[in-house]
Amino acid sequence: MSHPGGEPIIPNYSGPNVRGIIPAILGPQSRLGAWGDEMPAWMPDAVKGADAVVLLVLDGLGWDQLDDHRAIAPTLASMQGQAIHTVAPTTTATALTSITTGLTPGEHGLVGYRMMLGGEVLNVLRWAVGDQQVRRSHPPRDVQTFVPFMGDEIPVVAQGELQNSPFSEAHLRGCRPVGWRAPSSIAVEAAAQVTAGERFVYCYYNGIDKIAHERGFGAFYDAELRYSDRLVADLLETLPAGTALLVTADHGQVDVGDQIIHPTDELLRMVTQQSGEGRFRWFHCAAADVDDLAAAAADEIGDTGWVVTKEQMLDDHWFGPTVSPPIQRRLGDVALVASSDVSYFDPADSGPFELVCRHGSLTSAEVNVPLLGLLAE
Repeated sequence: MSHPGGEPIIPNYSGPNVRGIIPAILGPQSRLGAWGDEMPAWMPDAVKGADAVVLLVLDGLGWDQLDDHRAIAPTLASMQGQAIHTVAPTTTATALTSITTGLTPGEHGLVGYRMMLGGEVLNVLRWAVGDQQVRRSHPPRDVQTFVPFMGDEIPVVAQGELQNSPFSEAHLRGCRPVGWRAPSSIAVEAAAQVTAGERFVYCYYNGIDKIAHERGFGAFYDAELRYSDRLVADLLETLPAGTALLVTADHGQVDVGDQIIHPTDELLRMVTQQSGEGRFRWFHCAAADVDDLAAAAADEIGDTGWVVTKEQMLDDHWFGPTVSPPIQRRLGDVALVASSDVSYFDPADSGPFELVCRHGSLTSAEVNVPLLGLLAE
């Protein structure tokens, strides 16, 4: 699968990866007392010996983007840690579920932003098929059957309006929601939970992702990154001494602007349905047409992305080493995975505004995310 843009970065699920954070912190080896030397080598040292841990997920903050903006994020830049991998595809629905459950996408089954389910394309974040909500016909607990946080009832500090959403039920059920109405409340709520005796608190903030999608990189992005860095500083100032703050993300971003590629009608005549998202676009087709579709897609868009069949991805463990047949049926047959700064158009995949920054593919800008830590004093 050679390509002038290099090779896709297939996530390392057994090494430094977002799916390993929760098992390291809440796994059996950590239940006997303070966290110690049993932590994986890629876990920031701040966790070792900490009285409590607060994990903050900054949606959309890729390592490459942070590395380029260290001067305007002094608190994040001062924290100890490294880049780790997120999951495939590099999209919120899949990655957040891997973070909370500690499972690969092939195990938990939320294998994309828009995935095939019972012959319909389910938008996982909206939990809708087209404009129709399908919470009753596709119960979130049946679609994603694994409980998060190793079965512990963890306080989750996130937007109040997200608490009862179907996607929250799918990846956060059994948790104790602690809703906030303004981001300034995150540090206050997290500190209150630790003070009350909680050893682990999960926090989520999506401002960076929203601004990057709507405004791209530039002045608005810089302003949001400064704001998010201040949020991290507030947490460190507010949390009780001895609490370790960890910061990670679900994916990075690529600024595609108006570089939208429209597959030709000739190519689409071989396609029965589309799913996925702009930088990881799935084509569905008849089984007999897979090879012909892959060849035609490579001829048409091969200079902008990787064309990969489902079978190739399964063989190379893009979604982890285990993908059961029912989960395999949620995937498409041939994927257009962008290697350059483009997005692949699907008229059914649209929203209220055109996205400037996007994600989903397996480039460094999207796969590499931070895992940073510091002990509150």
